[in-house]
Amino acid sequence: MIEYALKFPPFAISLGLFLLFSSLTSTTEAYDSLDPNGNITIKWDVMQWTPDGYVQYRHIQAPGWTLGWTWAKKEVIWSMVGGQATEQGDCSKFKGNIPHCCKKDPTVVDLLPGTPYNMQIANCCKGGVISSWVQDPANSASSFQLSVGRAGTSNKTVRVPKNFTLSAPGPGYTCGVAKIVKPTQFVSQDGRRTTQALMTWNVTCTYSQFLAQKTPTCCVSLSSFYNDTIVNCPTCACGCQNNMTHPGSCVE
Repeated sequence: MIEYALKFPPFAISLGLFLLFSSLTSTTEAYDSLDPNGNITIKWDVMQWTPDGYVQYRHIQAPGWTLGWTWAKKEVIWSMVGGQATEQGDCSKFKGNIPHCCKKDPTVVDLLPGTPYNMQIANCCKGGVISSWVQDPANSASSFQLSVGRAGTSNKTVRVPKNFTLSAPGPGYTCGVAKIVKPTQFVSQDGRRTTQALMTWNVTCTYSQFLAQKTPTCCVSLSSFYNDTIVNCPTCACGCQNNMTHPGSCVE
């Protein structure tokens, strides 16, 4: 079993699920001219090996974020803290202890406020609602933790999940492939000891206004009458696409 810590950190505009929302990653999967740096990076930290398994760690409004992926092998989720799978799936092959989720393609949501303390983890249980990092850094992240079985017992046998999807809520995000990166380091509260994850990979999800809205929104400059450059709009204000043949062209 493997214990994962799944994290959404905050990015420049508004998200923060402890899946590492970062504005420092590539934007090749999608593009939004009004928010060119509004990416979300999903960070998975493998925290502990056990005989069979692993833990995963834009303002998001109600009903909150929804995260999905496809397991590479026959993994199952034995238990979760701070989140839950929306469907258990077919666990009929298991006797005795029944996994939390046996689906090949689980979908995970945040827990609601008021969840019992023994089911909570830091930055969880907000119903998937996340504040903007600019407006409220303390509430700009969300996290959950899960224990996964049938996943391998070393960084040579674990397989990275694929086909990540993110709804926040509704469409708009396109997620790239998971990439193994340098393990995340954790500093103790007193600052005297540093530990690190056994393995870490990131998944970058980029936002596209074109995918999110059939009717694009436009920018309106509120600059003062004597200076039209104080709050200028982008060159293409109405839902630009990252069009290779006509770069910067607008959606009609």
